[in-house]
Amino acid sequence: MKKRIIVAATATLLALTAVGQERQWTLQACIDYALQHNITLQRSKLQQQSAQEDVKGAKAALLPLLSASTNQSVGYRPWQDSGTTTVTNGTVNTKVNKTYYNGSYGLNAQWTVWNGGKNRNQVRLNRLSEEQAARDIEETANTIQERIAQLYVQILYQAEAVAVSEEALKTAQKNEERGQEMVTVGKMSKADLAQLSAQRATDEYNLVAARAQVQDYKLQLKQLLEITDDVPFDIAMPATPDAEAQQEVPAMMAVYEQALATRPEIQNAQIAIKSSDVSIKMAKAGRLPTINMTAGVGTSSNSLSNNGWGDQMKTNLDASAGVSVSVPILDQRQTRTSVNKARLQREQNLLALQDEQKQLYQTVENYWLDATTNQQKFRAALTTVESEQQSYDLLQEKFNVGLTNIVELMTGKDRLLQARQNCLQSKYMTILNLQMLRFYAGEAFWGNPVRE
Repeated sequence: MKKRIIVAATATLLALTAVGQERQWTLQACIDYALQHNITLQRSKLQQQSAQEDVKGAKAALLPLLSASTNQSVGYRPWQDSGTTTVTNGTVNTKVNKTYYNGSYGLNAQWTVWNGGKNRNQVRLNRLSEEQAARDIEETANTIQERIAQLYVQILYQAEAVAVSEEALKTAQKNEERGQEMVTVGKMSKADLAQLSAQRATDEYNLVAARAQVQDYKLQLKQLLEITDDVPFDIAMPATPDAEAQQEVPAMMAVYEQALATRPEIQNAQIAIKSSDVSIKMAKAGRLPTINMTAGVGTSSNSLSNNGWGDQMKTNLDASAGVSVSVPILDQRQTRTSVNKARLQREQNLLALQDEQKQLYQTVENYWLDATTNQQKFRAALTTVESEQQSYDLLQEKFNVGLTNIVELMTGKDRLLQARQNCLQSKYMTILNLQMLRFYAGEAFWGNPVRE
């Protein structure tokens, strides 16, 4: 009895756990999850961390180098004669040992005092690279958000298209049933009934295809979110009233000007120009002298010496300091070549900025044009759907009493279905493009403010 209770309780717990795992994803939840788990975005973040390390390394290069060294060695002179003197590390030794020991110790420092500003400009250049890496992250995040929004709206559109297909199938089934009744009483031929059955079968096929399309878009969204488990994946179905597609379309130039000031791809191109200016300065520094300071201290000991280790360390102590100046005279045109190539790179970056600005304008213009056009189509489609619905209702009433033929009924249904599909398509295309325009203007999708 106890075992049965335990088994039943376990089964209930597993069932509840499974139900709890069925999560309906909102658009914001999809975006938040993707920004945390997308592999491409994670790689961009690693690139930024690498750029941060380059900045730290460039800053550290401004400091002096300091190194310590020691050398310990053992020597052997098998034919060493008595009375022979040797000189080791500048010290005359008269002690005779076939096996002897040497030790040296040193501390050296080097500091680049001036190299034409290369080291400091390298810090600036690495900082700009870090800024570019940060803009790359934002650009990748924007691309992911746009793709998620597109798939999300496609799912909403297809889900509503499924509802339309379901209604069309119900109507076809009712027409087929009515046709069977009319065949029974002799008011319809079997050939006409076969056409109604074919229409019902076609509507069943269309419904299956629409549902499969929804699942395909959900699968694409799940893959974009990097979700690889087998937990059922579904999205929340927010209400999308017709009024949402009839909101005012933002002014195109206002959106474009705002996008110019905020879009990371534009900022990245501007940073590339600044990097080129720094690279030109670094290349010109090849004509300037380089000043280095060096300093060192060292000592040594030897077992052949009659003095003790401490005395030797004190006696052999040697310290030095120096300044070296290197002035370039002829460098086989390397500096001039570097300067010219840096200037050419700046020109390329200027062209890249212009290209980014042009592409951004085209993107905003396309979204604006699509939003405006589809909004006009949607308004016209609403009237068409209402008219076609009234027309089809009249045809169906006539069909039910045997006053119209099967061809007129099917033609009216096809016109109504096409009108509803056109209405849905223009509605969701308008909504998508309106959201894209707001996103490029600095707002988050569905009117929420962008996170800082």
